[in-house]
Amino acid sequence: MSFVDVIGFHWRGLFGQFVDSLFPPRCVGCGRVGTWLCAECLDRFAFVEPPLCAHCGVGRVVTDGLCARCRTSPLQIDSIRSFFFFDVPLSEAIHCFKYQGRTELADPLGNLMAAYWMRCAIPVDVVVPVPLHPTRLRERGYNQAALLAREMAGRMDMLVDERALARRRATRPQVDLNAGQRRENVRDAFHCSGDTLIDKQVLLIDDVCTTGATLEACGLALYAGGVCSVRALTLARPR
Repeated sequence: MSFVDVIGFHWRGLFGQFVDSLFPPRCVGCGRVGTWLCAECLDRFAFVEPPLCAHCGVGRVVTDGLCARCRTSPLQIDSIRSFFFFDVPLSEAIHCFKYQGRTELADPLGNLMAAYWMRCAIPVDVVVPVPLHPTRLRERGYNQAALLAREMAGRMDMLVDERALARRRATRPQVDLNAGQRRENVRDAFHCSGDTLIDKQVLLIDDVCTTGATLEACGLALYAGGVCSVRALTLARPR
């Protein structure tokens, strides 16, 4: 880091302290002053508890350990796991993080994801966030999945690759689409370039998994790029 970078970092830190003194952080769950996520709201996050489908991680299984969908038409990805259910107050935190510019939430949320994955003890070579299309990235100013990936990987001393996987066409928002429409919407939307991920074990990161269509589309692109395994981890999923 150069001298100019050090000075810039110092002044940005002072400016942040000044802003915090005028507008102190408030918990996005309850409004308590002093932190973006208080301990009480964190305690209200609802864990996705087993028994889970061994493949997609949904909390509905049958006798052979797979959910009904994965027995007949499993997603083309090694596995998907989610830490919490997409309930209040976590849903409010994710909404603030994703759409209201509260990038400070990447710190506590990424830390939670790191704590979860360290318990899994599954080998991973590189962490890859689900990419945004360049147009959406310019509009939002940041990729929430990339921020989570950086925070999580930093705590686990893992590599992050934000360049190999790219979204090559813009897609409709998935929110109002059913499962079939979501899958079609993101079909061939991603591309894996270069050779940096060949024979690597990838951990794919996103904020929410709804049907798994986006994660599957990313996984297919990664497999086509020579990746040997793709496991996905998201912060939350709907019940």
